Formats: sequence, C-alpha cells, structure tokens
Amino acid sequence: MEFYMPTHLHTGKGCVAAHGKDLRALGSVCAIITDQGAAMASGALEDAQSTLAQCGIATLVWDGVTPNPPVLACIEAGRQAAEDGAQFVIGIGGGSSLDAAKAVAVFAANPTLDEEGFYALKWDRDPLPIVLVGTTAGTGSEVTKVSVLTDAKARKHSIHDDRLYATLAYGDSTYTHTCPVAVTLSCGVDIVAHATESYFSRKADEVSRAFATRAIRLAYEPLTRAAAGDALDEELRRRLYEASILGGLAINTTGTCFPHNVGYYLTENYGVPHGFASAVFLPRMLECADGYDIAYADAFYRETGIERDSFVGLVDACLPVFKVAMTEEEIVSALPRWEDNGSVKNTRADVSVDTIHRILSDMFC
Repeated sequence: MEFYMPTHLHTGKGCVAAHGKDLRALGSVCAIITDQGAAMASGALEDAQSTLAQCGIATLVWDGVTPNPPVLACIEAGRQAAEDGAQFVIGIGGGSSLDAAKAVAVFAANPTLDEEGFYALKWDRDPLPIVLVGTTAGTGSEVTKVSVLTDAKARKHSIHDDRLYATLAYGDSTYTHTCPVAVTLSCGVDIVAHATESYFSRKADEVSRAFATRAIRLAYEPLTRAAAGDALDEELRRRLYEASILGGLAINTTGTCFPHNVGYYLTENYGVPHGFASAVFLPRMLECADGYDIAYADAFYRETGIERDSFVGLVDACLPVFKVAMTEEEIVSALPRWEDNGSVKNTRADVSVDTIHRILSDMFC
C-alpha cells in the first residue's frame, strides 16, 4: 500500500468561515480564480470573500474560467496575479475552476513560463500556495495533485505533480444545492467513473480500493434519486459530496483508465460534458475487466454491494441521449492518440488501440 495526500481538508457546513483563520498564514493578497456563475450562485464566493476580509487579506478576482479551461487563459491569469502581487491562489467552483487555479498558481510563480514548459513540469519556482473550495460533487480535484487543461491545439491533457496539491481545501456540500440536475448527474457519474476506473487500475491497492468502493456505495442512492427526477435533500447532497472526495482520493493514488482518456475525445470533438463522456465507456470497460479476471470483477460488485446489471443500469439512467455520430475514417484518424497511452495501459484488462477502435465503431458508427 502507498498513500500520500498532504492537503489539509476541512468539510462540513460553514467550514470556510469556521476554519478561515488558516488562510492568514498564506499571505496578505489572494487571487480568486473562478467562473461567472456557480461560485456566486452557490454562496461560496461570498463566503470566501467575507472570510478573507475578516482575515485582513486583500482579494483579486479573476472570473474567466470556462469548462475544460484553456492553458492559455491560465497563463494570462497567472501573469496578472503575479503583476498584482498575489501571494496565494484560491480556486472556487467545480473541477474546471479548481484545475485552473492549480495552473494559475504555477504561472503566477513563473510568469515567463510558456505552455511547453508547463506541461514538461519545468518550473523554476514552486507554485504559489493553493486553496480550493468545491461547489460540485464529482471532480475530487480538492484532494488531487492533478490538473486537466485544454492545450493550444484544443486537446485535453492532465498533469500530475506533488506541487499541485492544495495547502487547504474546503468541502461544504451546501454549495452543491444550486447545481442544476444535468450538472448533478454529469458530476455524479464522474464520481462513479473515478471510483470504478481506480478499482480496475493496475496501480490499485487496498487503500485505493477502500476509497473507491465507499465512494460508489455513497453515491448510489443520491444518483439513483437524481436520475429519477427526485430533488436531493441536504443529507443526500452531503453523501454525494463525500463520495466525490473519496473518488478523488482513489484516483489520486491510481490514476484513471481508458474511459477518461477516450472520453476526452468526445468532449473535445462533440461537446459532451466530461462526466458523461467518461461514464459512457464504463460498461465497455467492465466487459473487458470481466473477461480479463472474473474473480477480481466479482470482488468489485461484492465490495460495492451493487450487482453488475444494477451498476450498468445506474450509469445508463444518468446519461443523456447521445447524438454522436462518427465515421470510420474519423475513428481511424484518432487512434494514434491512444498508442502507448498511460490510461489505456493502466486499465486492468486486455485493452489496446484495436479495442478502442472496436468500441468507438460499435457505439458511434
């Protein structure tokens, strides 16, 4: 077993205000990285600004985060934060805002760094201290060393580095109450994807499997209810957010498998939201895993307490109708991106480029 996660995590209702004093040690000027909607609607931005003001910390707000944030926008924000004298960075929002904040912290500390140097991890200085406040239940980015950004060629890439861990993270599930149903479902099946892919990772161990199976058990009822159109009460929202954190802890140990990386292609080229784009491939991954080691797969269903058909049924219930059509030529032209791909090789099954070719052809041709 191996586990490392140095982030100081606070959870619970009102945790930002209750533990705001921890922010004083990080500096007197803070750059807030967020979007133009969710952070404000949820109350998270107001709570953070109020807490920072009480601590005597000046704030600079950059609210230009968009879904699948471009690295070029993060470079711009980082250089502005450096120019304005920011001493630490707070990301507020869903996964896009949290991942962008990690990158902004790098560029603020290294304002001359370009995209190539960023992805090559050639950072002369460590990132500014990072603080993360989540407003969705799905990403788990609060507790990971991962940032997923879109490069200048419109391709999604993830980077992994211990310097991207947040110093502090705040997880108040009440911020998720304002999420629309589609966001709840997309983020929710991302939890399921994180946990399932982590379990079937070749790097999985007892610690990561414990996080993964607990995440799925917690997420099952809230997602079932949300997919049926039911409103989620405070307790169900809390469970879903806890599942998100546990899913993040799981993939932080193991990384993801091929559904996430192939899902990037759906997001880039067809605009499918990230959670849905990953989860649509989970049933196919389970087929591969069943054929590879049925005893290991059976342990997954036993430890989650969910039979295979019920698990696939939950994923299907959460997914919207996909209007994605690919030609054989399009699929073939995309295949080189999965040659020698880490997420593909990480999958605990016999998965190859030919496998992905077959899956995409079966599903979208």
